[in-house]
This record gives sequence, C-alpha cells and structure tokens, in this order.
Amino acid sequence: MTVLRGGVALVLNCGSSSVKYQVVDTMQAEPLASGIVERVTDHTEAIETIIESLAAPGSGVSLDDLTVVGHRVVQGGSEFSAPTIITDDVERHIALLSTLAPLHNPPNLAGIAAARVAFPLLPHVAVFDTAFHHTLPEAAYTYAIDRRVAEAHGVRRYGFHGTSHAYVSRETARAMGRDIRELNMIVLHLGNGASACAVKGGRSIDTSMGLTPLEGLVMGTRSGDIDPAVVFHLARAAGMDISEIDDELNRRGGMLGLCGHSDMRDVEHAVDAGDAAATLALDVYTRRIRGYIGKYWAQLGTLDAIVFTAGVGEKSEVVRRMSIAGLEGLGVVLDLERNAGRKKESILVSTDESAVQVWVTPTNEEREIALQAVAAVT
Repeated sequence: MTVLRGGVALVLNCGSSSVKYQVVDTMQAEPLASGIVERVTDHTEAIETIIESLAAPGSGVSLDDLTVVGHRVVQGGSEFSAPTIITDDVERHIALLSTLAPLHNPPNLAGIAAARVAFPLLPHVAVFDTAFHHTLPEAAYTYAIDRRVAEAHGVRRYGFHGTSHAYVSRETARAMGRDIRELNMIVLHLGNGASACAVKGGRSIDTSMGLTPLEGLVMGTRSGDIDPAVVFHLARAAGMDISEIDDELNRRGGMLGLCGHSDMRDVEHAVDAGDAAATLALDVYTRRIRGYIGKYWAQLGTLDAIVFTAGVGEKSEVVRRMSIAGLEGLGVVLDLERNAGRKKESILVSTDESAVQVWVTPTNEEREIALQAVAAVT
C-alpha cells in the first residue's frame, strides 16, 4: 500500500516519439505543471525542452523544489517488483528486459539516460507497469507450455497497467469508506489499451494482459484473446510472415479491425447511425468484458465492487451499461441516471440495493508514479 509522503516529483513517461511529463507535489491534489513534447527524435533535446518550459517565468514550478524524478518503465520482468532507485546496474537490467517490451523499454531507457544527465543530483526512480502484478499466484502467471522453454525465455504472465490498477483500487476503497485490505474488486482499465484486474485486499491476484499487452480484452487496435493456432493458420493459409501477423493482431485488430474505428466515440456514433459492423464490434467488446468479470468473480470468491476507469471506462456510459447488462441475476444493478455521462471523480453508478457496487474512478498514473517515487526515497 502506497503511504502518502511529502515531496515534489518530476514524472516522465517517455515513448518513442513523445515525452509526457507532470510535476506533482504529493501533498496537493492537482499537478503543478504538465505537458507533452511531441515528434521526439532525441530524448536529450526533449528533456531540455521540458526544463526550459518549467524554468520559464509563470510556470508555477521551481526546479529547486524537485526532490525526485519518477520514470514510467513498462516491463520490469521478474526482477523488479517495487519502485526502484535507478543506478547504472538497474539501467543495464532494464535494457536486458527490452526483448520482452521492444517498443517500450528502449524509449523508457532513453528518457532515463537523458534525465539522469540533466538532473545529476536528484534521485531517479523507475516505477514499473508490471510491478503491481508480482503478487499473482504461480498458477495465475504460469502458461501451460514446456516449463524449461518458459523459464529459458521468460514466458509467463506479467500483466500491465499496474500503476493504474494500484491507484484506482486504492482510490475506490477510499471513496467507499472502506479498508482496501477488506475488499475484493474487479478493476477494468478501458482505454485504447485495456486490461482487467482481480484485486483481493489491495493485491493483484489475476490480470488479463500476459507476456505482452496483447492478451485479454478487445482493445482499440489489439485483438486481445485469440486461439494461438490463428497465427499458424495465417502463416499457412494466407502466407503471412511473423511481422505481418504481429501487425495484424497488434495494430490492425481490435475495434479497428472489426469496424474500422479504434476510438470508442467513433464506434458509438457509427452504432447510432445503424452501422452493423460497429454494432457487432461493440457487442464483442462488452461481451469479452463480461466474460472477465465472471472469471475473476470466480477467482475472488466474493465481490464487493466492479470499477471502470481510463478513457473509455470514464467517458462511455454505453460501454459501462452493456458490460454490466445481464448481471442483474448476480446482484449487480446499474442506476441508469447515475451512470449517465462522463465521470471526473469517483462515483457510485449502481443502485443502493445492488449487492455488488459499481464505481467509476478516474485513473491518475502520473500521480501514482509520483507517490511511489517519493516513497522510495523518503
């Protein structure tokens, strides 16, 4: 459980072509500053641009007040189960894990290297997307393949969106006025990437993403769960090579593949216009969510709350309604008036009589990274 400690963190989320940043005073609810540097070709230049912006008059930030730099790192493998102060050795270990996250860890590392040069006197902390899921039972993270092959190549369920699941489960418990250690929740992080997580007493016990972020729920451009033999079939029947199949499942699948739209707002507009492909896509999307709710309810044994978060989860009353539809017999009853519209704070959207509460809790991964980074150095 993250303990609130005072500090000011510069949070960096470095991608291949953009760097998102926030300055967070952990004792204040709102960030002191935030922004994004786009069309990045050199992370050193991007960090310099951020420093210039924060040092400018009127930015509301004093660089002298910074106590830590927190870095989002996607893949921590089996090695990193907690926020970790970055050293040269830690950087080398993160680099070795790039085989498991070739699109994410290299730009994460480029940002770390540039920021450590720019802020040599500050501690730097890596906060891993996978760390929250280190509490998964062995039976939950083990795939049924030859164990020697799995061990040799790091094949197991790692899970992702861990900072979001950690923050949202804790914030929902606070909104409920309950001790998180006494609660069983299913958290649904629904954005362009999407994942479900079974949270028991504040600990992840199962999650839908696996070795990579491809497994699990239907996403904007990712297929989610699929028969592994589809890969072999496309290779044999369609003559597609590994790169083409990778592209098909990761970048041309999901809602984009089903109906031509990756943005849920466009999907809903198409449904309203009578588009049959969009209607089917939305049915597939929400049916998959219901399936995971049932699966994780069985794993948890009892359930106190279902929680929606991230872009789609917070904004789409349609997705929330359709994802819960049919669960009334299990005691889950949505209040249509409460559910209406976009939610900007934690809010109960089920009826007072619902045996399982349904919440919408906005995520804040940057704040969670700041909280964990400050906690690691104080």
